[in-house]
Amino acid sequence: MSELIHSRGARRLLAGAGMIVTAIVFGLPLLTLILASIAGEWTRALPSTLTVAHLRAALGGAQRAALWHSLATGLVATIVALVLGAWGALASRRYPAPVRRGIDALFLMPVAIPSVSIGLALLVAFSHPPLLLNGTVVLVVITHVVLITAYAYTSAQAGIARLPPSVEEMAGSLGAAPSRVLVRVTLPLLLPHLRAAAALGLALSMGELGATIMIYPPGWITAPVEIFSLTDRGSLFAGAAVSVWLLATTFAALRLLDRRRSPRRVALERRRSGA
Repeated sequence: MSELIHSRGARRLLAGAGMIVTAIVFGLPLLTLILASIAGEWTRALPSTLTVAHLRAALGGAQRAALWHSLATGLVATIVALVLGAWGALASRRYPAPVRRGIDALFLMPVAIPSVSIGLALLVAFSHPPLLLNGTVVLVVITHVVLITAYAYTSAQAGIARLPPSVEEMAGSLGAAPSRVLVRVTLPLLLPHLRAAAALGLALSMGELGATIMIYPPGWITAPVEIFSLTDRGSLFAGAAVSVWLLATTFAALRLLDRRRSPRRVALERRRSGA
């Protein structure tokens, strides 16, 4: 839009307005959450007293366990979703267009369905033998996998669309087996897209509430469920403290995932993107 405005002053005004709107929409709720996590009392526009008791309490007992449950569920679900999504995208490209559209619909359907409906469907589906998983951690992981696999699938599809067909064909013509071409050529080229899918899937899984609240067992309460429970009982400051630690845990996991890239690999990915 800035290219359509020729006046430098107007562009600066537009940029300033955009920054203000961004700060109000994104920054103000985050600031309010942080203030609530350290508030002792809040009777005016700002907290009347400050304390770190809620943050300290969130690192112990059931609240710490809830943070660990969210992290563990997110990591396992992300790994499984990456495997399924990449496999589906790689397999679908070998089928004719009508079949590919059907596979697309299968993988993307959970995005179009409310998460609470997905949770209810899985609860009903796995509440009877021979697949009796109701009340188990396995059902929680399956639910999160269903919810985030679509993002791994679409990211892998985007990467496959940018793959030069000649690269795989050349590797095959040199005598490499299909499995070796997949491991040594295709997957390394798809790695940036899979990493982006992993980051998005992990963030979505760790913050998921709608479906999880339908199927979680008593011994595996995730952080969003714990936050909902605390605020529902009127413990708003305690819920805010768990929210802050959940945000910090998610950010730390994403940073760790991003730091897995070496400088050489980052430069290679940039060259490939530029190409």
